[in-house]
Amino acid sequence: MRKQIFITALSLGAVALGTDLVLAQNSGQVSSSVNIILADVIAMDIASVASEGTVDFNYGNTKDYNSSKNVTVPNSLVIISSKNFDVKVKSEGTHFVSGANVIPVDVIQVRAIPGGSLVGTLNEVTLSTTDQVLVSNASLGSKQSLNIDYSISSEKASTVLLGKPQGTYTQKITYTATAL
Repeated sequence: MRKQIFITALSLGAVALGTDLVLAQNSGQVSSSVNIILADVIAMDIASVASEGTVDFNYGNTKDYNSSKNVTVPNSLVIISSKNFDVKVKSEGTHFVSGANVIPVDVIQVRAIPGGSLVGTLNEVTLSTTDQVLVSNASLGSKQSLNIDYSISSEKASTVLLGKPQGTYTQKITYTATAL
C-alpha cells in the first residue's frame, strides 16, 4: 500500500511539473534593457575651408593702399556639437612675419557673417593672441557652417602696411569651439 501511495504521489508530481513546463513554454517571456549611452561632443570638421586654408590680401598698387579690403570665406568652419557653444579666434603670434619684417596682427578684423547654417550671436573682433569670442551661444547641431569675413581697413592699409618691404607676411590663426 505504501508502494501504491508513493507511485501515485510521484505520478501526480510528474503531471504537475509537466503542466508547469507546458504552461511555461506557451507563455515564455524575457526582457532586456537597452541602453543608449551619450557623450558630449564638439568638433570642427577637418574638411572645413579654414582647416589649413589660406586667406590672401594682395596689395599691388596705390589704390589697394587707399581702400579697405575684405576677403569672405564661405563655409569657413563646419562644426558639430551636442551642446550650445562659443567659437573663439586668436593668432598664434603677435605679428605677421616675412623674414625679418613684421606687421602687427591687429591690422586684421575677423567677423562671423550671416549666410551659413550656424545660429548664434555673430561678432567682429580685432585679431590678437588672446582668444576672442567670434560666435557666442551657437546652437547645438550637426554640420553647421560658419562664414567668416577678414578685413583690413583703408586706414590700417595706409598707416601700417604702406612702406613695409615687399614679401608675403604670414601668421597662423586658430579657431576653437568650446561647449557652454
